[in-house]
Amino acid sequence: MIQHCVFMRLKAAVTPAEKQSLFEAVAALKQVIPGILDVKYGPNVSPEGLHGGFVDGFIVTFDSLEARDGYLVHPQHVAVGERIVSSSDGGLAGLLVFDLNA
Repeated sequence: MIQHCVFMRLKAAVTPAEKQSLFEAVAALKQVIPGILDVKYGPNVSPEGLHGGFVDGFIVTFDSLEARDGYLVHPQHVAVGERIVSSSDGGLAGLLVFDLNA
């Protein structure tokens, strides 16, 4: 299994409704992209204060590396990814992606 973790530093102008819409768009990918086992999303709830401004995120769990690789190039993921990048403070600099082999 692969856990694809994405942490976001969203623009201050992004409303709670827009943020929820982004998360729902990521979760909806489970219905169209093979190999997605689970999607979790939400705010950082760590009390440590070490978030570096990345206060929202999501984790997509895949059944294999191949499924993750297919997701990365899937047109619907690309479209959702573009929405996320445009909503992030600094574009790509407002994202942190970390994949774990679980």
